[in-house]
Amino acid sequence: MNRAELADFLRRGRARLTPSDVGLTPGSRRRTPGLRREEVAQLAGMSVDYYTRLEQSRGPRPSRQMLTALGRALRLTDVEQDHLFHLAGEEPPRRETASAHVRPGLLLILDRLHDSPAQVVTDCGEVLAQNAMAKALIGDVMSRPRRERNLARLFFLDPTAHTLFPPEDFEGHARAHVAGLRAVAAARPDDPEPAELVAELRAGSEEFARLWDEHEVSRRDQATKRFLHPLVGLLELDCEVMVSHQHHHLLVVHSARPGTDAHERLQLLRVVGLQDMSPSRS
Repeated sequence: MNRAELADFLRRGRARLTPSDVGLTPGSRRRTPGLRREEVAQLAGMSVDYYTRLEQSRGPRPSRQMLTALGRALRLTDVEQDHLFHLAGEEPPRRETASAHVRPGLLLILDRLHDSPAQVVTDCGEVLAQNAMAKALIGDVMSRPRRERNLARLFFLDPTAHTLFPPEDFEGHARAHVAGLRAVAAARPDDPEPAELVAELRAGSEEFARLWDEHEVSRRDQATKRFLHPLVGLLELDCEVMVSHQHHHLLVVHSARPGTDAHERLQLLRVVGLQDMSPSRS
C-alpha cells in the first residue's frame, strides 16, 4: 500500500468535484474548491475520521468494498478506479463479470433525477447506487451489508420485501426475477456469480425452484409496477430500464404520468418520504 500516493490521489479527486457534481447542495460559502472531507465520507458510507486518516497517509488499508465505495464517491473512471486499487495494494476488480464500479456518467444521471426514484443495479440484481427518491420508495438498500443488496435474494428470502407490493402482484414479480436471472446465467456460463445465486435461491425458496423449472426467460425492460408505501399509499409507476452492456449494469427509473393520482403521490413522497428512508424496507 502506497499511503502517500493514495492520500494525494484522494485529495486531488476530492478537489476536482463540486457538490452539484454528486447531487449535493452547495451550502455555505466554501473557502477551498472541491468537496469537503465529510461529504466524501458521507457518499462513501464511512466515518469522517477514517477518511481523514486516509488523506493524511496514516489510515489502515481500505477493504475492497471500501475502495469501490470511494471510487463511486469520487466519480472515478475505470482506469482511475484500477489505479486506486493499485495504490492500496489490491488487484483491480475483473471486468468480465458484473463490476461493482458504477461509471461516472451513470452516477451523474442518477444525481440529476431529483423527482423520480432511480437506482443502478447489476443484471443479477445487486443494487449499486440509489438516489434519495429510490431510498424513500423502497428503503436504503445501500445501507445493508453487500450480500443483502440483491433484489432477487431479498424478494425470495426476506419476507419483509413483500410488503412493498400488492399481494396480487407477487407472482408477476417472482416470474420477472426468475426469467431475468435465467437469461443472465445463460449469457454468462463461466461467471460464478449468477450460478451461485441460482443455486442459493433454489435451495432456499420453493417458489424460486418451482419457477426456475418452468424455464421462462426474459430480460429486464420497461413495465408498469405498483408499490405500496406506508406514507403515501399505492403508487402505479412506469419503469424504464437503460442498459450499460459493458459493465452489466442497469439504470432503473420509476416515474408517474402527469395528472394521475400516482404523480401526486410521488410528489408527496418527495416531500415527506425522504424523512422515512429506513433500511428495514427493501
